[in-house]
Amino acid sequence: MGMAGVALGSVLHTHGPARGDDSNTGTHRGKPHFTPKAKCVIWLFLCGGVSPMESFDPKPALDRYDGKTIERTPHAAILDPTKNPFQVELERDAETRPLLRTQTKFKRYGASGLPISDFFPQIGTCADDMSVVRSFWTTTPLHEAQLQFHTGRAPREGGLPTIGSWVTYGLGSLNENLPEYVVLGKPSDSCCGGNLVHGAGYLGPQYAGVRVHPERSDPIPYLRVETGNVLPGERAAQLATLAKLNRLGYIEYPDDPDLTARIKSYELAARMQTSVPRALDLDAEPQHTKQLYGLEESKTRAFGTLCLTARRLAQRGVRFIQVFHQTSGFGPWDAHRSLFKEHQEPAQQVDQPIAGLIKDLKQRGMLDETLVVCATEFGRTPTTAMTKYGHQGREHNPFGFTCWLAGGGVKGGVTHGETDELGYHAVEDRHYITDLHATIVHQLGLDSRKLDIPGRRRLDIDHGEPIWPILE
Repeated sequence: MGMAGVALGSVLHTHGPARGDDSNTGTHRGKPHFTPKAKCVIWLFLCGGVSPMESFDPKPALDRYDGKTIERTPHAAILDPTKNPFQVELERDAETRPLLRTQTKFKRYGASGLPISDFFPQIGTCADDMSVVRSFWTTTPLHEAQLQFHTGRAPREGGLPTIGSWVTYGLGSLNENLPEYVVLGKPSDSCCGGNLVHGAGYLGPQYAGVRVHPERSDPIPYLRVETGNVLPGERAAQLATLAKLNRLGYIEYPDDPDLTARIKSYELAARMQTSVPRALDLDAEPQHTKQLYGLEESKTRAFGTLCLTARRLAQRGVRFIQVFHQTSGFGPWDAHRSLFKEHQEPAQQVDQPIAGLIKDLKQRGMLDETLVVCATEFGRTPTTAMTKYGHQGREHNPFGFTCWLAGGGVKGGVTHGETDELGYHAVEDRHYITDLHATIVHQLGLDSRKLDIPGRRRLDIDHGEPIWPILE
């Protein structure tokens, strides 16, 4: 093994004559299995559990039965476990509490007439570009569902790759000077998965997401200049020296995944010395673009910065960009006490930036090849939260909830799937969360079954099934 061949081999494997069938995957890494509809993904994740009944799945029946219990409405049958094959035990006996009327109004937007709540008037202006799926379900009512949403399995089955790492593993990079998989914003704490929500599990750390902090002077920790006397060129030389030392260790330990990832990180870091500052330079954007994302308003500046950064990274070929809306605790959307207040405030933070992202991608001709996904770990119950919270919030509900997609070859202005009249259970065209994963990898031109690893058998539910009715 020639030391100089480590970096060269990596480049050729993806882009040059050295690329061939990967012995681990049975596929050409970096080459789609079939013609893709999308080149990259911007994954927006709203931590805490957004209420479908106050966002994209209106339920007028909640207003009619406000204050009653499910047993005293015509919907008592939804409590029958034989009619709910995905029944799990809800925390704090949420099923026995009074129903809570919808905490906002809905309007119809666009030529499609898509109903969207008053919490999201700006997103509403993008209705004709959106596919809203109202029938997702998962298996845990706790916030560890954030990790389950990203891996497809319950957290106790840890060490599994996330959807971003699978995409990175299957397709590689479009820009060797930037990470293939970037994470913006702060995931929730370890109770909900922490760094595991952008980890690569058994695929190896080289396929994990790279945390980038666009608001900091040192956006990526290992690019930090430790003293004011070190010039960028000198820092690049330091990183190159560290990479050489690690390659010497690689001769003795060629199968060490941590060492492989470290070598890759130092080689990438040297290239990122100039490419990252350019990619994160939002001052280069015109004033009207900053206004589009809400960068001039205090409520929208933080998330708007992340969304604009996501567009700049997608523009430069980053394959998977994960954007977390997280402020504290389990997430800003965890609405147990006052759903109106606990949704109004975070909605004001994200509404303008998300709409700005879709409009910006569209006007640049990027939306067709960029798949935007807006997800959350579960929904909220149609009943109220605990009495001590004043019956104005909602508990966690894994039985039926909503996520939406835009661009990247999905239909616009459509809804798919249904929950029951109270918004409790998905009852029509139900989709486990890995169906969303399957939709993403399909639009990127990948067959997930050709990405299997010998000795790591994946169940059918791990692969999921693309949501065909929303695809063009």
